[in-house]
Parts: sequence; structure tokens; C-alpha cells
Amino acid sequence: MNDLHSTYDVVIAGAGPVGLFLACELRLAGVSVGVLEQTEDPRSPLKQLPFGLRGLSAPTIEAFYRRGMLDHISAAQGPEMQSRNRGASTAEHWMHQARRPGGHFAGIQFFHDKINTGSWEYRLPSPASTSMATTMEHVETVMSARATAMGVEVKRGMSIQDFEQSDAGVTVHAGGQIFKGLWLVGCDGGRSTVRKIGGFEFVGTDPEFTGYSVQVEMTDRDQLPPGRHYTNTGMFTYQKPGNVAMVDFDGGAFHRTKPITLDHVQKVLRHVSGTDVTVTALHLATTWTDRAFQATTYRNGRVLLAGDAAHIHSPLGGQGLNLGLGDAMNLGWKLAATIRGDAPVGLLDSYMTERHPVGAQVLDWSRAQVATMRPSPSSRALEAIFRDLIETKDGATYFAERVWGVALCYDLGGNHPLVGRSAPDFELADGSRVGDHLRDGKGLLLDFVQRSPLQELVRPFAPRITYIGGKAKEPLGLDAVLLRPDGFVAWVSKAFTDYQGFTETASRWFGET
Repeated sequence: MNDLHSTYDVVIAGAGPVGLFLACELRLAGVSVGVLEQTEDPRSPLKQLPFGLRGLSAPTIEAFYRRGMLDHISAAQGPEMQSRNRGASTAEHWMHQARRPGGHFAGIQFFHDKINTGSWEYRLPSPASTSMATTMEHVETVMSARATAMGVEVKRGMSIQDFEQSDAGVTVHAGGQIFKGLWLVGCDGGRSTVRKIGGFEFVGTDPEFTGYSVQVEMTDRDQLPPGRHYTNTGMFTYQKPGNVAMVDFDGGAFHRTKPITLDHVQKVLRHVSGTDVTVTALHLATTWTDRAFQATTYRNGRVLLAGDAAHIHSPLGGQGLNLGLGDAMNLGWKLAATIRGDAPVGLLDSYMTERHPVGAQVLDWSRAQVATMRPSPSSRALEAIFRDLIETKDGATYFAERVWGVALCYDLGGNHPLVGRSAPDFELADGSRVGDHLRDGKGLLLDFVQRSPLQELVRPFAPRITYIGGKAKEPLGLDAVLLRPDGFVAWVSKAFTDYQGFTETASRWFGET
């Protein structure tokens, strides 16, 4: 018979980076959190595959910076990865190139010397860069340590069997025990149990290929040229001495259907490379597909979804981790305010309205890359056109904006282009930066001209909004800026006269005074 184990404000399914980051966001707001993870051991050799590298986007790096974790993320990577992020690594074949790559679309690289960063007029110099290479293991290591330090209870070996919800909360059955929470959030990956039991509709497009990431030994490895190559039968990327990624357009037939054997890997490698290379040892192997599905809603009553539980797509471009961490940053403060009871009407629903379009856009970005990769004459022609476009300044800048997440903007209303965007990292008169003042997870009002009416208007919101008055080094022509707890701009003033506009905006995100 099950015994009552624990009661929390929020139960999170999944102790990956998304679940842990969300847990930390909730704890920052004083919410009690229990995380249930089905695996006993978080370590996995597959997470250390070179092709398991993740490119952190600007919004993700900014989120880590604003919560005081960026230095820890960088330090946890070790000297080799830190060197890579400075553009000095020789670990990857493309780093030998004279031009510095900034990322890719379907393997077509764009380069820093073509990117017009001057077009991003509201992006100021900051410790948070536009991109950073890391691994899932590094992110999980930092997030796990932070979660433990903040009092998050992580229960491993807890596979969810069932749950039921009522108006009062959610009861979760996992590992032969019962866990109760006011809310349940599924951060349990693409095969999410929470999504399936919760009855969420999951719609999208079926896979066209099976992708492989393998670590092998070969007797004649020089037959494979380093780098990424498209062939008449698929695609392969080779990094010496034995790291190979392959795409076989088989409709996803082999993904998680059979054991990955040495003979099978050799067969696929020969097929997609057009060589007779011989594989003598298989050390690590995993498969993936381009299946692209998204939940039609991210909330069902007291159950929510985030990360891969809410949306899945191919790992092309490595945007899945960024998308999930963005979900967590957006959801955390909104769910915490709802639990505290000071959330304005519709605040929690804004999680869906803001993040669902972002997820849909990433899925289409993934599908577009697949269309360019198909082993067909039309796709090779399309690839040639993209290569021409990406070599132009406008083209490289566009792809950088999309891959790095610089163009992310929520539709928050307002008549200024900065509203809805991630806040510039204003440097204040005392030398501090905006990122330094967002670590407590509260809203932030920057009053660059210290107008007393504004200071009085924000006073009723004092427990939820921090007021800072004083000049900024580069105020970008603004008098005042209101930031949400996630660092996105809710309101700006160029000549402060609209007192009612400020109060209405503050009430919209922080509740009535």
C-alpha cells in the first residue's frame, strides 16, 4: 500500500536541465518544490559525445547571467571548452578555418565577419555573449548543485505511474509512493509520461530519417573526409579519430526499434558515405529523428508542460535545450506568483501565449533544415541558394538572429520596439549592471532621471518590483524601463508623462496594488 511521502507547492517530473532550472526559479520565489526523476544515475556517456555539444543561445546565456550562474557554467566546462568559446580551440575541424564560424543552418555555416551586429541597436555590451558551446552534462552539473543549495528535493528512481488532479491540487503516484502538490509540471522529455496521462494533444509531422551519433574505431578512417557532407544517399559528419554523425532517410524506421550493433552502424555508414569503410569497434551509439510535434496547449488544469514534454524536434542546430530553458524562465515567476496569490488575472495563461509561438517557430526551423538536407536534386539546389544567401551580410545577420535567439520578442503591446524584448544590460552609475539586479527574481524599474512621481508610483509594488534611480552609461534615449522578473521589457518611457500607462503595465504583470 502507498504511503504519503511528501507535499509540495509544485511537483516537477524530470531532473534534466529544464526541470532543475524551473525548480530553482520557484525556490527563488520561496515556493516548495519536489522533483521526481526516473533514472537513478544522472550520468550518461552519451552526454559526453562531441556531437552532444549544445550551443547556448543569447536568451539562455542571459538567463544564466541574470541568476548568477553564468560564471559557474563557464567554470564547469574546463579549460578546453572555455578555450573553444573564445574561438581558440583546435578540437573541431572547423576551428582550423581562417574565418570564425558563428553557427549553421542544415550544416551551412555563417561567419562572424559577415554579421552586422550594429543592426541590434538595443543590445549593449554585456558579460552575456550571443552564443556559447557547452554540453548537457555541464549544464546539469551546475543546475543540480544550485538546486541542492536552494533546498530543492530531488527524488531519483521515481518513475511516475499515474496522477489525478482536482481543484485543490495534484496527487502523483511514483516509485510506490504518493506525492502531493498544488501544481504538477511535466519536464520529463519527449516521451513525457505527464503529457500522456494528462491527456494533452500532441500534433505534428512524422520523421523522414533516422539520425545516428556514434563513437567508433575504423581501420581505414582516412576514407572519410572530416566535416559535414551531403551525399546522394544521406548525410554524414566525421570528426577524428572516430566520432560520426549520420542521417539515413529511412522514415525513422530504425529509431528505438532495434539494438544498435556494429554491423548495422557499418552498413549505414557505408550507405550514406559511399565508401567501404570498416568499423572495428563500437563504443557509444544513439539514434534520433526529425519528428516534430508540439502540445496544442501547455496547461490542463493544474498540470503544465515545459521543455521536450511540450515540444520535440530534431537536434539540428541544438535549439531544443535553449527552447526548454526559455520555457522554464518564463513559467517560473508566473507560477510562483499564482501560488503566492498575488498574480494578476491571466498571468499564468500568458506562459502558453508567449511560449507556444516560440516553440512552433523552432519546429518550423527544424523542418526547413530537413528540407534542405534531403538526398535529392531539388534539395541540393536549395542548399546552393542558402549558401549564397548566408554569405551576404543581410543573410548572415538573419541566420545569426534566429540561431542565437537575438530576435526573440514577445507580443506585449506597447509602442516602442524594445517592449517584449530581452532588456539591454544597462551599466549604471555605480558600475553595476542590470544583470546584477535581477538575481533575486523580482521585477526591476530603472529610473534614469530619478523622477519622483515614478518613484512614488512604484512604491505599492515594492515587494515585487525593485526601484533603482540613477543615470546609465548608455540609456539609449530612454528615461525609464520596467523589466519583468525574467528580464524582458514590459514598459519604457522616453519622456515620462504617462503615469497611468506605467501603473496599468505594472498591474498587468505584478498584480493590483
